[in-house]
Amino acid sequence: MKLPAEACLLRVFIGESDKKDGVPLYEVIVREARARGLAGATATRGFLGFGANSRIHTAKVLRLSEDLPVVVEIVDAEEKIQAFLPELDALVGEGLVTMEKVRVITYRHNNGAGSADA
Repeated sequence: MKLPAEACLLRVFIGESDKKDGVPLYEVIVREARARGLAGATATRGFLGFGANSRIHTAKVLRLSEDLPVVVEIVDAEEKIQAFLPELDALVGEGLVTMEKVRVITYRHNNGAGSADA
């Protein structure tokens, strides 16, 4: 897959405990992005953060069960990101979604030779 030099970065800020039909929402978003053929998606778990309610979520030892922040980042051409937004809107009930233009420097894969995805 080839990405244009100018692409879009979509960021979805949600909570680790957010679910869709019993499945973690970050997993649903990443799998849906893959099913739609988007160039790439990564879910990252935060160790400290707060959202609209200003409640601090932390990974401190005594609070491991807290709802930690998760950021899902998706990169692709702007038109493909725009086409994904209605699906994302249906999935995310509470959270923050941002989009920005990014400059793609390198996007490579090794055609499956020795990769975990092969």
